[in-house]
Amino acid sequence: MNIKILSVDYDNAQHCRDLVDLLNTYAKDPMGGGSALSEFAKANITQQLALTPGATSILCYVDEHPAGLINCFEGFSTFECKRLINIHDVVVLSEYRGIGICQQMLQAVEALAKERDCCKLTLEVLEGNGPAQSAYLKYGFAGYELDPKMGKAVFWQKSL
Repeated sequence: MNIKILSVDYDNAQHCRDLVDLLNTYAKDPMGGGSALSEFAKANITQQLALTPGATSILCYVDEHPAGLINCFEGFSTFECKRLINIHDVVVLSEYRGIGICQQMLQAVEALAKERDCCKLTLEVLEGNGPAQSAYLKYGFAGYELDPKMGKAVFWQKSL
C-alpha cells in the first residue's frame, strides 16, 4: 500500500476534482451535515480557496486513489500574538479508515504550522463523533479551556 500526502495545487485540475469529491462525500455524511454540497460550492470551492489568504488543503492518496483531505486556514492568536492554523475539514473515506491517514495528514498540517511559526493548531469536532475525537486525542489535541472553573470553550455560529 502506497500512501502519499501532499499539499493541494489549486491550479491542478486533478487535485481540484479530488478535493471537491472528498469534500462532497464528507458533506453527505452525518458528521458533515448530511447534505451534498451545492452546485455553486462544487463549481467554485477550489477557486475561492486559491483566493483566500492562508488557505491550505492537504490531500492523501492511497495507491493513487484519493482517500483523505484536510482544509485549513491561518488565523491569529491575540494572547500569543502569533499565527495559528485552524483545521476546518478532515475527511478520510470509510474504506481507508484505521490505517493512519488522519495522523499523517495532521503531521503535514503541523509541519506547515511550524514552518509558518504558528503557536498552535485548532479544530472543532462534534460531540457525537467519537472516532474523530479519538484520532485527535491520539494526536495530542484536547478541549480548550483557560480556567477549569470556567469550563471548556463552546463553538457557536450564526448563519447569515
